Amino acid sequence: IYRDIEALSAAGVPVMAERGVGGGCSLLAEYRTNLTGLTVPEIQAIFLTSPTHLLADLGLRQASEAAFIKLLAALPAINRRGAEYVRQRILIDTTGWHRSEEHAACLPVLQEAIWQERKIIFTYLRSDAVIIERAADPIGLVAKGSAWYLIAVVEGELRNYRASRIQAARLTDELCQRPPDFDLVAYWEQSSSNFVANLPRYPVIVRATPDALPRMRYALQYARVQQTDAPDDAGWSRLTINFENEREACATILGFGPEVEVIEPAELREQVIAMARKVVELYQMQKIQEERATAP
Repeated sequence: IYRDIEALSAAGVPVMAERGVGGGCSLLAEYRTNLTGLTVPEIQAIFLTSPTHLLADLGLRQASEAAFIKLLAALPAINRRGAEYVRQRILIDTTGWHRSEEHAACLPVLQEAIWQERKIIFTYLRSDAVIIERAADPIGLVAKGSAWYLIAVVEGELRNYRASRIQAARLTDELCQRPPDFDLVAYWEQSSSNFVANLPRYPVIVRATPDALPRMRYALQYARVQQTDAPDDAGWSRLTINFENEREACATILGFGPEVEVIEPAELREQVIAMARKVVELYQMQKIQEERATAP
C-alpha cells in the first residue's frame, strides 16, 4: 500500500496521510484529474495525427471524427481550448504533391478477413501482367503513402501484396494461422529495409551547372545522390548518382538539356547523345512539314 501511495505521489497525485485513530490516506478534496491523466503534449499529439484519407479507405473516417468530438468534449475546458488551438494551427498532410490514386476494390474484404482471422483466396495481377491465384493467411494491412499492402502467409512464407493489384478476394470458413510473436511494425521496417537494399543500382557520374544542381535534388524521385564534389573553376559540380536503371538515368539527364553532362558510364553518354539527336531530328522534320503545309 505504501509503495502504491509513493507511486501516486511521484505521478503528481496529491495523496495526504494522517496518523492516529481515524486517520488514513486520502486525496485533497479539491483535486481533479485530467481525462486519463493526459498531459498537454499528449493531447497535442492526439489531435495532430489524423490521416483522413487512410481512415476513409478503411471506412473509419466518420468514426474517427466522432471519436475526436467525444474526446474533445470530455477534456477539461482549458485543455479543450489548447486542443482546438493546435488543430487550427498545425496540419499534417501525409499525401505527396505527385500522389497517384490507387483503387483497392478488395480492401474491405481484406480488412474483414484480418478482423475475423479467416483465410482468404484471392487472384493477383503480378508486375509481369500474369494473374495468379493464392490461398493465404492474412496477417495485416500496411499503408505506404497512399498505397495499401496486404501482409499474408502464403505457402509457409510471409509475403507482401499490393492491394490495388488484388483482382478478387473471398473469405473462407477456415481460421488463419498467425505466426507466434509476430510484430507488424518490426516486420514492415525490416521488409522495407530489405526492399531498398535490393533495388537495382545503376551508378552514374555527371557534371551539373550551378543552376541545375538545386533542381536535381527535387527531380531525382527514384535516384539518390551519393556524392557531390566542390564546384570547379567554371562552377560545374561533379555528382555520383545511383539510378534504378539505364533508361531512368537517360530520361532524367535528358530533361536537363545542356545543364547536365554524363561523364560515366560511356554507354549512357552515347545513349544520351543518340536520344538527343533523335529529339532534334523529330522537331526538324515537324518544322519542315509545317513549312511545306504553309508554303504557297
